[in-house]
Amino acid sequence: MHPAYVYDAVRTPFGKYGGGLSGTRPDDLAAFVVRRIVERAPGLAGESVDEVFLGNANGAGEENRNVARMATLLAGLPESVPGTTINRLCGSSLDAAIQASRAISLGEADVVVTGGVESMSRAPWVLPKTSKPFPAGDLNLASTTLGWRLVNPEMKDRWTVSLGEATERLAEKYGVRREAMDEFSARSHRLAAEAWSSGFYDDLVEQVPGTDLERDESMRPDSTPETLAGLRTVFRKDNGQVTAGNSSPLNDGASAALLGSEKAAETVGLDPLARLAGRGVAANEPQYFGYAPVEAANRALERAGITWDDVGTVELNEAFAAQSLACIDAWGIDPEIVNPHGGAIAIGHPLGASGTRILGTLARSMKASGTRWGVAAICIGVGQGLAVVLENEEGR
Repeated sequence: MHPAYVYDAVRTPFGKYGGGLSGTRPDDLAAFVVRRIVERAPGLAGESVDEVFLGNANGAGEENRNVARMATLLAGLPESVPGTTINRLCGSSLDAAIQASRAISLGEADVVVTGGVESMSRAPWVLPKTSKPFPAGDLNLASTTLGWRLVNPEMKDRWTVSLGEATERLAEKYGVRREAMDEFSARSHRLAAEAWSSGFYDDLVEQVPGTDLERDESMRPDSTPETLAGLRTVFRKDNGQVTAGNSSPLNDGASAALLGSEKAAETVGLDPLARLAGRGVAANEPQYFGYAPVEAANRALERAGITWDDVGTVELNEAFAAQSLACIDAWGIDPEIVNPHGGAIAIGHPLGASGTRILGTLARSMKASGTRWGVAAICIGVGQGLAVVLENEEGR
């Protein structure tokens, strides 16, 4: 088996729903990061890219018909470069990176562009076809922005609760308190703002041409546990804990990473940032989807041949503060090593782009700090989790 490495990562700023990137098509966002990840590699010619793997969760709008292939063409790569789109909902782009790394490990590819995209602003409403022709009554449009739609009636009711209600149930099951959620969320905003101010994101994030957005649009640096405590709950009126403030927002954005074999260093003209040392996937009850990263990360660590005691940095996608805290507690790790540059509650969570965001952030963070081992993990709707272990071979 050949080792697979992360050579570079780039993403757009993440825009608010209806905000700074809402005027840009998702296939154009994807094309931008695909083009930039190739241009940033000084030795890389487009024809040397073996394949493009992109994640996308919705696929019902302008990113239809295999957005990876569309982005490859729009980015100006040769027509001979193939592309495939992967959908594992929130984990789509991390799954894309995992599948790309497997192709490299098997010797089937040397250079692969991977990433993901989502425009939640531009996700369309869909009108299902009727089972019988010429219906006399009204028909309802279904939003494809987030969550369940056009549900199969055979699905059990407990599986198809909203993501927010599922998180309320998870918080009850694992004893996560509202105060802890709000403290965790305020920390996310503070650390994201500090990371931007320190220049950490300067080389990792690039402005989309034709837009004014330079930084992640959902950040609220003035957030405090006290201000967040004043927000009303969204999914339960009486005994709820989940609010807009301790949840990730709806966002638009794209991300990409350049993966390659050991010998690809000569082709791309870059030194690797980190080696993909372990991969893990797990599934559990759909209504407790937020807890699935626990087992996924444990499996990835086992396959990497290390334990949590070896890990110095964790990038855990913050779909909700409650599920993040439950995972951190289950792993028994120091919360301070988790998302040291802010997380999705502040940065945003454009579904298909988040997996590569945490992967790229982790690789850059480990390189900057000299940490040897790191974990990127993400929860996925309908009860799944994904995780990757990275090794900085020059790290402590």
